[in-house]
Amino acid sequence: MKQYPPKIIVAWGEAISGNEKIRDWLIKNNYPELAAFSSALNLNDDARSWLMKNGHPELLALVMGAEGDEKACNWLRSNGYSKLALMAEGADNNDEAIETLLKLGLKESVMLSMKMRGVKNAIQRDQDDWHTYSTR
Repeated sequence: MKQYPPKIIVAWGEAISGNEKIRDWLIKNNYPELAAFSSALNLNDDARSWLMKNGHPELLALVMGAEGDEKACNWLRSNGYSKLALMAEGADNNDEAIETLLKLGLKESVMLSMKMRGVKNAIQRDQDDWHTYSTR
């Protein structure tokens, strides 16, 4: 995964949280993979396909790992993306992964992981509540 400037990391976090203006800004400023990631996290199958077709399998694995897919986390680790594996595990409510990221000084990764956790848990709550159905 390429390295992103701090400003882009913050923008990515905002897009993850649902800020559509920032998501669109990411697309216009040559970071479409981060916008697609945000959509993929919200269960958009087209975005998931786009990530694979456009050379970003690590971002799709991050989404899948955040959803509890252990194989995705194992794939991340075996392909040199240990930090992303920890982010995925943190997003999947693993507080030890968050603590490890903090010990490594990866505060931006913690921020992104916690934003992913919030989105993922909101989707799960919607799916678990028979009064609602997530339309994400």
